[in-house]
Amino acid sequence: MMKYWSRSLLPIVVALLLLPALSMAQISVDVSVNVPPPELPVYDQPPIPGDGYIWTPGYWAWSDDVQDYYWVPGTWVLAPQPDYLWTPGYWGTEGAVFLWHSGYWGPHVGFYGGVNYGYGYGGNGYEGGYWQGGRLYYNRSVNNISNVHITNVYNRTVVNNVTVNRVSYNGGNGIRARPSAEQLSAQRERHIEVTPVQRQHVDSARVNPSLRASQNQGHPPIAATPRPAEFSGAGVVSARHPGTMSVVHQDAPQQNPPQRDNAPERGLRNENQPRQENQPRQASPQIDQRRAPEQAQPRSTPPQPQFEQRRAPEQAQPRAAPPQPPPRAAEQAQPRPAAPPPRPAAPPAPARPNPPQRPPERDAHDRH
Repeated sequence: MMKYWSRSLLPIVVALLLLPALSMAQISVDVSVNVPPPELPVYDQPPIPGDGYIWTPGYWAWSDDVQDYYWVPGTWVLAPQPDYLWTPGYWGTEGAVFLWHSGYWGPHVGFYGGVNYGYGYGGNGYEGGYWQGGRLYYNRSVNNISNVHITNVYNRTVVNNVTVNRVSYNGGNGIRARPSAEQLSAQRERHIEVTPVQRQHVDSARVNPSLRASQNQGHPPIAATPRPAEFSGAGVVSARHPGTMSVVHQDAPQQNPPQRDNAPERGLRNENQPRQENQPRQASPQIDQRRAPEQAQPRSTPPQPQFEQRRAPEQAQPRAAPPQPPPRAAEQAQPRPAAPPPRPAAPPAPARPNPPQRPPERDAHDRH
């Protein structure tokens, strides 16, 4: 495998030569740069192509040719031999320098910097499957097994199996994780380096300009593939922004809520309609019913005084009934009985004749 060394790597190489042999067995440095890698993109895992494939997560690699990071898509890879699992590579810091530690195949999963790559690689070990009797058993809770018939499966809930902390390097301002005793023991076991198909996968990513961080701004259009070096066709997925589905419902134009029908209901006036000042205010049905009789007929003339009837009995007319007060609301249901006809006015009394006048002379004689 070709190794990309920067010019500033010479002091680090000299320091590594002075370390014990055990430390050299634990560290495999391929490249060193002084720029931190971008955050890990968020993407969906493609369906597994068949039995015997193991998921190898994507990562940011460095290209000295263009002096830029480029994304190596995650992909499904056939294990080089039974009972071997994949330990992903990771970036680690040494002061202001970022060192790349290559991944490898081995009987056990070793230390990969505590980086949460997702889909079974939560930062410590592998929760996506295990070998037994020469067969690989898959955990359906973290593997996309939807298009092939695989019977050697099981379900085991894995907490935080999708990348939440997307920091892609260990140390410095990144992830603070240290290898356990079991992980250090796994590093000293017999390993198999990347397979030829994995190397071809990396080379195809290096020459693809769309996978460079300066062009995709951390969101590569080819984030994962169903098979190595297959960057087009069915099953290839692109990176998505975290919470893409919620962002799309919040940024979608909000439709105006349905307008409530403001038409008058049950005789109520529409409050949203401005009142016309030059028009009389519309009254409720009850008020209209009370005023209807007054508007239908002209108001009757008041009755003539009583003394006029005595002076001209031949012209006296029946006394008109006084105007009725507006009926109350409770009286609207039933019509009010008509008032009794007015009593006819009594005829004037006949004039009494004046008594005869006595002569005054006779009146004087009688007094004597």
